Amino acid sequence: MTAAVTDSITIARRVLTTEAQALGVLAESLGHPFDAAIEALERVSGRVVVTGMGKSGHVARKISATLASTGCPSFFVHPAEASHGDLGMVTRDDAVVALSNSGETPELGDIIAYCRRFDIPLIGITSGAASTLAAAATVALVLPNHPEACPNRLAPTTSTTMMLALGDALAVTLLERKGFTAADFRLFHPGGQLGRRLLRVSDLMHGGADLPLAPPAAPMTEVLLVMTKKSLGCAGIVDPDGRLIGIITDGDLRRHMRGDLLSLSAAEVMNATPKTVPPTLLAAEALGIMNAKTITSLFAVNETGHPVGVLHVHDCLRAGLA
Repeated sequence: MTAAVTDSITIARRVLTTEAQALGVLAESLGHPFDAAIEALERVSGRVVVTGMGKSGHVARKISATLASTGCPSFFVHPAEASHGDLGMVTRDDAVVALSNSGETPELGDIIAYCRRFDIPLIGITSGAASTLAAAATVALVLPNHPEACPNRLAPTTSTTMMLALGDALAVTLLERKGFTAADFRLFHPGGQLGRRLLRVSDLMHGGADLPLAPPAAPMTEVLLVMTKKSLGCAGIVDPDGRLIGIITDGDLRRHMRGDLLSLSAAEVMNATPKTVPPTLLAAEALGIMNAKTITSLFAVNETGHPVGVLHVHDCLRAGLA
């Protein structure tokens, strides 16, 4: 390893250590102002408007995106654009979260004045405890005095990391207090790998008229017709009340492949202890069950044991869960 590489790693470790230490100090510094900020944001009937200039603006965009994706409607307003008409996007039902390391960012002046004029809750995130932003804010979240990670102590590094983490703390605290669930999360993340991971059995299963069902007294000739027509490689056997009491799969047919198969009834061929899942189960978990049991389909049943759908392994593959 060359000296240059060693120096690079040393510098990188110093940066990460400096910022990690700052986050520890930030965590210990949280107190009543953080609670007050959460309470103010919980009372908002409109949206949380997040704003900031420069590096703080980039962090503000991310905080707004995190809030919006976790059940707290939010959008970003550029402070300079706000002074040229975008203040009309902020209503009295909203709250504003303003980020400024110094707390003296001139472009925030009009937003601060607007919030004061119309009594709009203003959460200030700043390192300047005695700054204009902190003094004007409804709640001031003051970042601990911790050095920036650059050797000149000038480039926004530690301060922006603390802002970002504090934004995450606000978003996650609101999420938990609202009881935001994985199902709610998927509603806002329908695309990509995250959306696929949060798919439920009910999102992929075949139901209604596509269900392959037969009574236990049905001859195998009828059961085979049902299996062929529905093309799911199985048939559910239901009692007179419609509850699932067994299943016949392609594997069961092979195991009973003898001369009198067609003369048997569904009850004589079915597996009387079928593996079932609730429709609310994550599809990825259902796929894991199918892999573990070496089966290709699962019946989804409701609380009363009635079949409501069939999930086939091919459905999971098409959804990109493999």
